[in-house]
Amino acid sequence: MAAGFKALLAAAGTGTRLRPLTDVLPKCLMPINGKPLLGIWLDLLSDAGVTEIIVNLHHHAALVRDYVARSPYAGMVTLAHEEALLGTAGTLMHHRERLSDGTSFFAHADNLAAFDMARFLGAHRARPRGTVMTMMTFVTDTPELCGIVRLDERGRIAEFHEKSPDAHGNVANAAVYLLEPEIFALIDKLGLPVADFSTDVLVKILDRVHTFHNDVYHRDIGTPASLAQAQSDYVRVARTAEADDPWYGLMSENGGALARDFAKAAEAALATYAS
Repeated sequence: MAAGFKALLAAAGTGTRLRPLTDVLPKCLMPINGKPLLGIWLDLLSDAGVTEIIVNLHHHAALVRDYVARSPYAGMVTLAHEEALLGTAGTLMHHRERLSDGTSFFAHADNLAAFDMARFLGAHRARPRGTVMTMMTFVTDTPELCGIVRLDERGRIAEFHEKSPDAHGNVANAAVYLLEPEIFALIDKLGLPVADFSTDVLVKILDRVHTFHNDVYHRDIGTPASLAQAQSDYVRVARTAEADDPWYGLMSENGGALARDFAKAAEAALATYAS
């Protein structure tokens, strides 16, 4: 990637659909085969050559800080606490000065993804004239919970329906983007308060959006069932977690109190799901 390439990972959400698991851990620290989602994203971005990553914080912020501090990526991560959640678009605009000097990567860090970053970046560089961003898409098995897109014959967005019962199809917005600095001026021109990037921004600038299809793996880890499915899915498409991942230290401190609390929450989630 080009020098100075920066990334913003949205990791502050409360993960209400994952309760009681998120009563113990934030959604971005949910483990996938022994490695938390945030760790998977940090590995992916570091391997791709990104050297500056902003991670926003809110829910269980102290645990996220602790995890990042223990990780090998502490020196390249800037933690940005949000006392009150700004929403994904609000967070993006809050960091516009740091992200306005070139192409930037923006993703929801509470999703699980595997993809070829070089191909994604190549698609963005080859995007049609007039577009200012490239949105990753994927095939979903829960279209009612996603932003569904319909593409025209040129591969550009013809329709977009965010979590709508009226949406038809299963090609969805992965909430993973490559952005050009012009995006900030476009958001300014909307002249409206912005909170959610999909509902407040994306739907209003569809003619400026290019797409890239992730044909490797992507899953929204939004429910206990989805989290459980990811455990068996992801081992087929990604490397296994290292035993020395800082997540293990985080869980084992204080006599393993956090691990025990998480195990109890997992049992409760499983019982609810089974019923």
